[in-house]
Amino acid sequence: MTPKGIQQIFATVTELPSMPASGLRMLKLLENPEACVDEIEDILRQDPGLTANILKLANSAYFGIPTRVGSPRQAVILLGLRRLVQLVIASCVSTIMGRPVPGYDLTAGDLWRHSIAVAIAAEALLKNKRVGGVEDIFTAALLHDAGKIVLGRFVQEELPDIKRITAGGAPLVLAENMVLGTDHAQIGAKILEAWAFPIDVVRAVRWHHDPEAADGSQILIDVVHLADLMCRKNAGVGHLDAAHGELSPAVVSRLGIAENQLEAVMGKVADWVDELSEALTFN
Repeated sequence: MTPKGIQQIFATVTELPSMPASGLRMLKLLENPEACVDEIEDILRQDPGLTANILKLANSAYFGIPTRVGSPRQAVILLGLRRLVQLVIASCVSTIMGRPVPGYDLTAGDLWRHSIAVAIAAEALLKNKRVGGVEDIFTAALLHDAGKIVLGRFVQEELPDIKRITAGGAPLVLAENMVLGTDHAQIGAKILEAWAFPIDVVRAVRWHHDPEAADGSQILIDVVHLADLMCRKNAGVGHLDAAHGELSPAVVSRLGIAENQLEAVMGKVADWVDELSEALTFN
């Protein structure tokens, strides 16, 4: 693809719908350690549809609240601010990520279901691991393939060349770069930058296929890398890249994950993906 074509891909990022105002305001609250419940209620009060979605999510068995959640204030108290923001983000992006994605053999709902599976797997991988800097793992994992929303139509246009390269065993991201000059991880990071997501989430999306190329903190990147690969190989979602991708041995070493733990994680995905997919799908 010519430089002009690459510029067209990058320009398409700016054509995506912006993150709804409610989502942006909630993201900003994460930067304020003194944010209070009244501010959160004020944001949600202006968006009744979003409030209904949040309460639907909060009452999903996946989040483990033993009592019925009936108000945003109760949701904040029982879930905490960061988890509530994660649910707001999920609500805000569910429609756009639930669309069919041409070029990747993904029908309506496929990308979203895979994204939810990876989010579940990522949280399960971190269960009982007392490490810092992983509060945003659900969001990073949920949005790891957001770049496919933009890149899909360009992949579709160049599909014969991309399939020829992947048929030889090359990873999809390499084929994307060889043919298009960019890949869905880079485009996903640009989308999240445009939506004003925290830098750690942006980095996890950018490097989830190539964790060894990232500088700085690794934990979010490593977990999303492993969760994505596990779900692509095991979850049964029809991806153009489902059969490709090798797990970085360094990631396994850094995370200290045993093989029996990986099996337990995929069991958790199987247990929860249907329920959470339904709870996270909005009209």
